[in-house]
Amino acid sequence: MKKTVCLSLFACASLFANADINATQVELQKQKVAIQKLQTQLNTLTQESQKSVNTSASFSQNAYLPAIALILNMSAVGRDVNNTDYENMEIPGFINKPDTAELPFNKNRGFNFNYAEVAMRSSVDPYFDAFAIFHLHPDAFEIEEAYVQTTSLPYALRIKAGKFKSDFGRINSKHQHAWHFDDQPIIYKALFGPDSISDAGIQLQWVAPTDTYIMAGVEAMQGSNERSFGDTEENNLYVGYVKSSIDVGDDLSILGGVSLAHGKNTTTNATNVYGADLTMRDQLGGYSALIWQSEYLQRNKDIGTTTNKQAGLYSELLYQYNNNYSGGVRYDAITKNDVDLSAYNGVDTGNLDKYTAMLEYKPFPMSRLRLSYSYDRTKVIAGERKDINTVMLSLNIAAGAHGAHDY
Repeated sequence: MKKTVCLSLFACASLFANADINATQVELQKQKVAIQKLQTQLNTLTQESQKSVNTSASFSQNAYLPAIALILNMSAVGRDVNNTDYENMEIPGFINKPDTAELPFNKNRGFNFNYAEVAMRSSVDPYFDAFAIFHLHPDAFEIEEAYVQTTSLPYALRIKAGKFKSDFGRINSKHQHAWHFDDQPIIYKALFGPDSISDAGIQLQWVAPTDTYIMAGVEAMQGSNERSFGDTEENNLYVGYVKSSIDVGDDLSILGGVSLAHGKNTTTNATNVYGADLTMRDQLGGYSALIWQSEYLQRNKDIGTTTNKQAGLYSELLYQYNNNYSGGVRYDAITKNDVDLSAYNGVDTGNLDKYTAMLEYKPFPMSRLRLSYSYDRTKVIAGERKDINTVMLSLNIAAGAHGAHDY
């Protein structure tokens, strides 16, 4: 009997031991599978890290594909001057026959497709970014800007080289769809034409290491703008500016600057254009803001025996109710026109000014509808001073990775 009991206990112990061994073996097998998976993942990560290392003279730029944006701009215009007369308008002392009045935007009564803009930006390498902006007009293709810009220079320096819009003044560097109003300010149109100062050249900018933002810049450009410069036997245009911004309290920002453009005109004599700008933005709470922006420009243009002195300004006030609705008014004026106006004998050439009001609706940040009215007293058409009334509805669409514009 005792022998039977002992054998039974031994058999039970053997069964439990075998069960423990089997469980241990199963657990070891699971651990082995898990270790194999971890080893596979480690091998994969190692291979990927090796691929990302530049081990040859030519490295893959897949990580540097350009960001691309598309801008579409169009308008419907009502104007009390027919298209032919409007194309041949003059601004006394500034745009005179046989000068051509270039009208790339909102040219016709009725419907206008102004342009499609394709903008591209890419990081080239750790030292350069590349930018290109192409304008496709209904009957023309234009390289508006194409340049490289440094990213890693010491001492807060930055260099730009290629074809670009100068940072002269406040609005010169902005594209048409970034303006607060659809029409270019009269003084810019009169002194520089629709493209403003935009040319091949090189730019150097420096930001001071101070708590207050101070930026100084110089530019050397070809000077192909014939409205004020135009002697392109060699590069003839040099631009300099200083800009600063301060915050007053938590809500008010003030930005101001002074600029100078010096070059040779088509008579091989000197032209100097002086500019001063001031912008104030008061954040009223939430997405509501009040913006006041003004610029004054004066041109001294030597034409041999005399110097033509001309000046003008614009001042605009905008109220942004929220992200969707805003409105504004702008006043343009020619304030000085000391030139030979004998060709306009019998025509009133004083009080050249313009009034504009606009309402804007943005259903989304990438789309904009703008309704505006302007009363323009700066034009002479067919030898007669003509006051022009214009009503315009414009649509602007932005698609793709388009950078933010400053206010």
